[in-house]
Amino acid sequence: MRLNGDATPRNEQGKEIERGALQQQPKLVVGYALTSKKVKSFLQPNLEGLARKKGISFVPIDQSRPLSGQGPFDIVLHKLRGKNWQQNLEDYVEQHPEVTVLDPPEAIQHLCNRQSMLQDVADLDLSDWHGKVSVPKQVVIPKDPSSIPEAVSKAGLTLPLIAKPLIVDGTAKSHELFLAYDQFSLSLLEPPLVLQEFVNHGGVLFKVFIVGDAIKVVRRFSLPDVTKQDLSHSSGVFRFPRVSCSAASADDADLDPGVSELPPRALLERLVNELRWRLGLRLFNIDIIREHGTKDRYYVIDINYFPGYGKMPGYEHIFTEFLLGLVRGNYK
Repeated sequence: MRLNGDATPRNEQGKEIERGALQQQPKLVVGYALTSKKVKSFLQPNLEGLARKKGISFVPIDQSRPLSGQGPFDIVLHKLRGKNWQQNLEDYVEQHPEVTVLDPPEAIQHLCNRQSMLQDVADLDLSDWHGKVSVPKQVVIPKDPSSIPEAVSKAGLTLPLIAKPLIVDGTAKSHELFLAYDQFSLSLLEPPLVLQEFVNHGGVLFKVFIVGDAIKVVRRFSLPDVTKQDLSHSSGVFRFPRVSCSAASADDADLDPGVSELPPRALLERLVNELRWRLGLRLFNIDIIREHGTKDRYYVIDINYFPGYGKMPGYEHIFTEFLLGLVRGNYK
């Protein structure tokens, strides 16, 4: 890391440089390799301005060139896919083991498959820790839509069912949801996909943002509950775009406390600590729902790497402190 030295620097004429100018030099250089969409949503003026005041400089990485010829960096922040990028990053880390990479490519890859994504939650034993946390009953359909009804019956799933693409590749399509009301309509779905039992949750989900040790929870509107009357009068497959976007914020809505009350902090801390260790990630979010009519029955329905932090209140303060903490050795 490039820290200011004790000697008083001078310019070409031998004059001392003002200490104010010295303090403006970046103490921490963060190289970032992000899509243009992610750059726009994440590197907002309020983050860059605060980071600059704290001595943090964000430097774009030229993805067409080897990383070894760029930098030097203290931290590499990335959310890119592809074997070429992964190899480029691995070569750089081998040459510069002192650089912190957020986060390991192989750990990120684990969240690109919805089957493996939720397995770590299913393996947890959080049945009696300020609430019960599990995942909805689900089945994976790798191919052949005609096999879906039989697979659903064999797995003992109950209608209606939520269908999600198996692979999460960062596109809007990979975050689309489909709600299937009847057995016949299941064959209209396009594998590979994951089918989950739909759990009524009062139309609200809890988006839990994780930045290192920091945990921030926000409410988002979600799909409405499905009643028995809905099931008897509805059929077909209904497509929904990404439902937990920023426009769907439920934090200021006048909601039933039984629906809007946040999960217990102790439960979230235990869940996050377990997943942080199991996933090997420091930047991710968890989507959680509470079964409607219960006080302590929670389901994790999705986990995302490097989510839309720009939608998280106060993210610029949380993120800059996290970056500074990395080089102080607060995070391992």
